[in-house]
Amino acid sequence: AMFWFVDSRGLITADRGDKLAEHKVYFARHDNNGVQCKTLEDTLEYIKPTALIGLSTIHKAFNEHILTRMNEMNRDARPIIFPLSNPETKAECTFEEAMQCTDNRVLFASGTAFPEYIIPETGEERVPGQGNNMYVFPAIGLGAVLCKPEWITDTMIYAVAKALASSRNKDEVARNELYPRIERIREVSAQLAAAFIRQAVREGLAQDPEYKDLVKQDGGCEGSAPDGTHGEIVLAAVSKRMWHPAENFEQLRECCPHHHHHPKVSAEGSQSSL
Repeated sequence: AMFWFVDSRGLITADRGDKLAEHKVYFARHDNNGVQCKTLEDTLEYIKPTALIGLSTIHKAFNEHILTRMNEMNRDARPIIFPLSNPETKAECTFEEAMQCTDNRVLFASGTAFPEYIIPETGEERVPGQGNNMYVFPAIGLGAVLCKPEWITDTMIYAVAKALASSRNKDEVARNELYPRIERIREVSAQLAAAFIRQAVREGLAQDPEYKDLVKQDGGCEGSAPDGTHGEIVLAAVSKRMWHPAENFEQLRECCPHHHHHPKVSAEGSQSSL
């Protein structure tokens, strides 16, 4: 993949003529053959990208013209539009706008949540993807707490990303959804944490002997390439260690190891010690 970056002055190139901020130097293009693009529109016509990722916090930066041209330039594949800025008032476009300007073909993910879109002609419901950290961060944290790696590597995070990419069920795949449904986030989080643990063990960085042994039982110690897979034994162990909210006070008393410190409320409203 090739990445081209655009800031408030246009396409970031090494020969643009201005002094680039230090963090932009690494990303400056040297293969632009002297071409300078002053706007996003100009850059679009020069690069003809397959994907637009918005990190600008500029509301409506992906306007109707930009979205329409992305659709026209990508007739053989669906245009990828990721307005990741949030909140909604800073998003580069909405899901509805992206759908309407791309003949409902867009592959969409946003940083903020947008409502579903109903295609007027067919009544079909499309669900937008939300491309933020809600899936991977909790899983990375849980996996790290359980297997206690010496440090967290880029390949561990990559393994979690690959696990997320393969976590959709058949219904989600059939509906062309980019992410698993939010209703399954606990199930998916367990899978991602298990993938993190397997990768940490593979890299020899996990310090918890229990999880090192569980990964070995799952047959997942060979190799170190981050493939995002997990074993059922580790997954079961992770699921047991996940926090589950109590549905009522009685359940809380039963599961809490110090439940005898909680007062018992009688029907008359008075309290007595347990």
